Amino acid sequence: MNSSQREYIIDVIKTCLRNKFQNYRPESNNMPFHYRLLGQDRMALFSFIHSLNTTFGTSIFEPVAETLASLNFPVAQKQFVVGDTISEQAQTEIQRIMNELTVGIGPNKIEEIARIRKVCTKGTMNKLKTVKIDLFVKSNDGSIHLFDLKTVKPNVSNFKDFKRTLLEWVAIYLSKYPDANVHSYIAIPYNPYEPKPYERWTLKGMLDLDNELKVAEEFWDFLGGRGAYSELLNCFERAGLELRPEIDKYFLKFK
Repeated sequence: MNSSQREYIIDVIKTCLRNKFQNYRPESNNMPFHYRLLGQDRMALFSFIHSLNTTFGTSIFEPVAETLASLNFPVAQKQFVVGDTISEQAQTEIQRIMNELTVGIGPNKIEEIARIRKVCTKGTMNKLKTVKIDLFVKSNDGSIHLFDLKTVKPNVSNFKDFKRTLLEWVAIYLSKYPDANVHSYIAIPYNPYEPKPYERWTLKGMLDLDNELKVAEEFWDFLGGRGAYSELLNCFERAGLELRPEIDKYFLKFK
């Protein structure tokens, strides 16, 4: 990122956080022991942080990812409508793939996409509720990248659902553009185990780790180029320092 791009990213982060402040309503639960022990302002800050954590993906990560990607790709859009139709034969093929994964056949996303492509326009076209994805990116070579941003510690029991979702996104997009070079991924914004490696083994067996998972640097550097992750961390730090007086003033009213 050059200096103007960094300033632009910082402004996006600050705007996202300011919007969160404007729309935030502290929980009204009476917690007399906590208030007296820790102070109402600290409890309000704790409540705000908890609320922010639950919406960090949509309120912070998605707009920042969209902005970062727009600096390097011709098209980048959050909450992109991928479509609302899927072929019946594609649904059947996806179920076959899921059955194979369940009995221990290893995932291979390239082969899975090829299988879906063969049937993406065959049979009855079933209507779905409009399907939105967290982030859509189109690269200079025309390839399409669909991202599902997840929490940093997704529930292991949901991985089967994650995989089906990624395959269905491919099928839905190919139903409209059968020749498209399309990819779908789970994106995890940071590694909570750092400096240890991310525990990818928990996803092994369902996800093709090389072709449908991007964690921390892999994700942000894909969007913004080499070194984007570390630069983005610096942007968040600068945004936090610049917003500190506003944050302190906001929580003073809870004293």
